[in-house]
Amino acid sequence: MKIAIVHDWLVTNAGAEKVLKAIIDIYPNADIYSLVDFLSLKDKKEVIYSKPVKTTFIQKLPFSKKHFRNYLPFFSKAIESFDLKDYDLIISSSWAVAKGIKKTKKQLHISYCHTPIRYAWDLYDEYTSSLKQPKKYLVQKTLEKLRKWDIKTLNRVDYFIANSKFVQNRITNTYKKDSLVIYPPVNTDKFILEEEKEDFYFTASRLVPYKKTKLIVEAFNKMPNKKLIVIGAGEEFNNIKLIAKDNITLLGYQEDEVLIEYMKKAKAFVYAAVEDFGIVPIEAMSCGTPVIALNQGGTAETVINKTNGLHFDEQSTLSIINAVDEFETLTFNYKEISKYANSFSINRFKKEFKSFVDNKLTIIEQ
Repeated sequence: MKIAIVHDWLVTNAGAEKVLKAIIDIYPNADIYSLVDFLSLKDKKEVIYSKPVKTTFIQKLPFSKKHFRNYLPFFSKAIESFDLKDYDLIISSSWAVAKGIKKTKKQLHISYCHTPIRYAWDLYDEYTSSLKQPKKYLVQKTLEKLRKWDIKTLNRVDYFIANSKFVQNRITNTYKKDSLVIYPPVNTDKFILEEEKEDFYFTASRLVPYKKTKLIVEAFNKMPNKKLIVIGAGEEFNNIKLIAKDNITLLGYQEDEVLIEYMKKAKAFVYAAVEDFGIVPIEAMSCGTPVIALNQGGTAETVINKTNGLHFDEQSTLSIINAVDEFETLTFNYKEISKYANSFSINRFKKEFKSFVDNKLTIIEQ
């Protein structure tokens, strides 16, 4: 059986790439397709085992390595340029256009949906409101066209898998399609239980606006007696560094070994983003570390209030401060938190994913 795996783009080693890696583990002989491939040599080895990737014309366009997103108007045409007619099974790992690849009636296409295209649907207003004319007009027209294409290509997907109940609801509301939830894989073997916690809070993510790390820092600026450690790099790093007070330490990008040490020792992991799922909070739980997180998106599902962490209801400094104050009145069973995280393991993902695909293949053969 010939298998093709289609991934939106290969640029960083983030949550979607952890899913891709696990799918490749299940189907090591599959061919990999992506709009572009700009992974570092280290990430190529870790994510795709240095396998060759078949890319689109966007790979060779001017300045695409740093600014490939500027070619968004061409994404749909680019993904449709792949000729996959010789494959029996197509698996797409999609949060943008990968789900829209062309297929024949004889082929099976299963799409692991990280989310319907955020900036075309849920975040459309947020994404366009800050733009100025004439760019705003051009972006709006591009996204409207992308929306139409996104709906038009739904019949190219035979089955959707959602990465959370939160995304499952998005698929239902946006696409009017059913889906099965299979939570992403978390490397629970790498993030090991530590019961000796130290007196600091911790957060880690890419430092980009929607992750709301700046908001967490602003909250801890108002709690000078509480220490916060921040790991991550990105466009907001310098702005966050400018406002961070003495009780906050910014470490920038760190290798996994350093990140894990802080994750294990922290009294709590703080997270304020609306995530589709949120792998990093589960990694913290795997270390036995409770999570203080927003009660929206994926963390509303994975954080069980006052059992493995604590919810706050708003993306505001006051809401975070109140949650931290309440957290310090509670006690947690670190072993039970780590045990809970094991239910999101890589082996669990592989087993559930392969079982789903095998079942659908059997239906087709019958």
